[in-house]
Amino acid sequence: MTVSTVLTPSMTSSNSMSSGYCSLDDESEDFTFFTAKTSFFRKPKHAPKQSETKEERGGAEELSEEEVRAKIESYNAQVSENGMNLATDGSFTGFIKVHLRLSRPVTVDGKRGRASSEDQDGEQGECTEKRTSFYLPCDCVKQIHIGSLTTTSEVIQGLLKKFMVLDDPRKFALYRQTHRDGQDLFQKVPLSEHPLVLRLIAGPDPEQLTFVLKENETGEVEWHAFSVPELQNFLVILEKEEAERVRAVQQKYTIYRQKLQQALQQHSP
Repeated sequence: MTVSTVLTPSMTSSNSMSSGYCSLDDESEDFTFFTAKTSFFRKPKHAPKQSETKEERGGAEELSEEEVRAKIESYNAQVSENGMNLATDGSFTGFIKVHLRLSRPVTVDGKRGRASSEDQDGEQGECTEKRTSFYLPCDCVKQIHIGSLTTTSEVIQGLLKKFMVLDDPRKFALYRQTHRDGQDLFQKVPLSEHPLVLRLIAGPDPEQLTFVLKENETGEVEWHAFSVPELQNFLVILEKEEAERVRAVQQKYTIYRQKLQQALQQHSP
């Protein structure tokens, strides 16, 4: 894997002291982060069998070589850098940006976690001897270099490896975000899909398509999938949230009580 890192301007994003199960209102914070150009490819596989479904095959086979060539020319005409390149075998390479919007802490290698905690103000967590559980800055962006045969599953694994995240990749999912009629719509991308093909079809406009890495919401929380340090960290976070909630409620009713007392004094003879 070839990695080069470039510094990007800080962004304003929303982050909260939340485990994903109980949370306060979001508080905005500014984060300065690095956008890395990460390249990871896999070797082309044999042609899919005719019995495979559309979801299993992904979207690459829906475009002919002529259509791919025309769309790449149109795509490159709309961007000033990081265009797509067509190979002689009909495959192509390019860049996609993935927004990380994780509401729960992740577990990373302890050495990496200690270094990151010193460098990133937006990260919060507790270190153990071998691993660290903390929050990644909300809505940080990773630009990765992939091929048209790279699957969603490989993109997720590559992103987690880049951040040295030790959590099971099945905890996460890649979503496609589109903006329509003033609303943001999210749809989970199948693991066998090819994100670069989706990017080519949609074009470079982020309003048409934005990739977002989020928790894989399956309904009920699978507590057994979390490690002991993670569960302990959740308890610490929930205790802080509870204390903040109590403080906010007490302050609210203290103000009400003061106003009522002032009203009573005004009506006193």
